[in-house]
Amino acid sequence: MDKRYFACVAGEFPNNRQHVRLALYKYSTPDGERRVRVQEDGLASHTVFSRVEAFAGFTLLEAELKTGRTHQIRVHLAHSGYPIIGDDKYGDFALNKRLARAGARPGIKRMFLHAHKLTFVHPGTGEPLVVAAPLPDECTGFLQQLRSQSNQDAPKQGARHANKEPNGQAEI
Repeated sequence: MDKRYFACVAGEFPNNRQHVRLALYKYSTPDGERRVRVQEDGLASHTVFSRVEAFAGFTLLEAELKTGRTHQIRVHLAHSGYPIIGDDKYGDFALNKRLARAGARPGIKRMFLHAHKLTFVHPGTGEPLVVAAPLPDECTGFLQQLRSQSNQDAPKQGARHANKEPNGQAEI
């Protein structure tokens, strides 16, 4: 089974593709809330992140789950320094509050994590079956706002600038 998610994160993700292998430990807070943290004696977990689109201060990523642990994508990204926009457990709470304000540009009031594609083998035919789900309107709108701001901030035609996006892979 292949599970793919889109996540928009705070920060400029430095690599086109990055493997994150961090052990995750599940625990409950005193008030009973389920939480997960990176901890050496936790369960092995592996996520592959691919940069889809970069903006000033934000990055759209595709996450490919190699294991399926509770809150795996959210914790791997937050621990790596790139919290998911709108994540109320592991995210950047001050940024989330600013983005959720009425009239905020860009603005979003939900977590930007979306299961967009699931591929598995059909039990009857043995053929691969792909189930895809489009991004919710609020997520699409947020990306459109980021693109609009990027276009406004782009260098004037004819101006020369260096490509600041590093290429390659990394592993944590």
